[in-house]
Amino acid sequence: MGRLFAVVVTVIALISAAIFALHIWWLPPDISVHGGGIDRQLNETMVVVASVLVGFEILVLTFVGSKLWAGVYQTPPAPGSLQIEVQAEQFAFYFRYAGKDGKFGGMHPELMNDATENFFGLDPANDTTARDDIVVASLVIPANQPILLQMHAKDVNHSFYVPELRIQQDFVPGMVIPLHFTATTPGKYELVCTQLCGLGHYNMRAYVEVKTAADFSHWLKQKEAEQ
Repeated sequence: MGRLFAVVVTVIALISAAIFALHIWWLPPDISVHGGGIDRQLNETMVVVASVLVGFEILVLTFVGSKLWAGVYQTPPAPGSLQIEVQAEQFAFYFRYAGKDGKFGGMHPELMNDATENFFGLDPANDTTARDDIVVASLVIPANQPILLQMHAKDVNHSFYVPELRIQQDFVPGMVIPLHFTATTPGKYELVCTQLCGLGHYNMRAYVEVKTAADFSHWLKQKEAEQ
């Protein structure tokens, strides 16, 4: 997909250059003394701008940048990635981990209820796989382990943005959007929504806590014991 996009952009640029060079859809004839100088300046400006556009935006951003972009957004997650479900809603994020059984319980939209903290619409009374699911308000992950997020939006468009991870991805209602990455440095980083999602948008934030493998394992065991 990235290579196709690069080809399309290049073709558009070449067609635009041909239109300029052949003076198609050009200015009407000049009938003033000073007009010739203005036309020459316009030509020089178009040549310089076109050269910069082709040299930097198309060659660098498209051919080089598309490969990097595709590596993040279009390649499959690494085998053994830690899968975490993410729910975005006005105006909070929630994160779900599989419990000891290693399975996620099914989601039932009609059961979603913030008052009972059933943010994912789980049905533990009838679904045994949902009984040990862990739901928290911070994204806690181990360093140097591939992470796979499955992202859901409950109401309107939201966004997952963590500057330190160099990642920004939108949530879209009705879609499950995968996002994979590997964090390297333990610490606590702010996660914010960058989509204007309502009056409380300014306050929609959470935290990404990157822990060492040992600390993450300890944290997960504590959460499993609380279920």
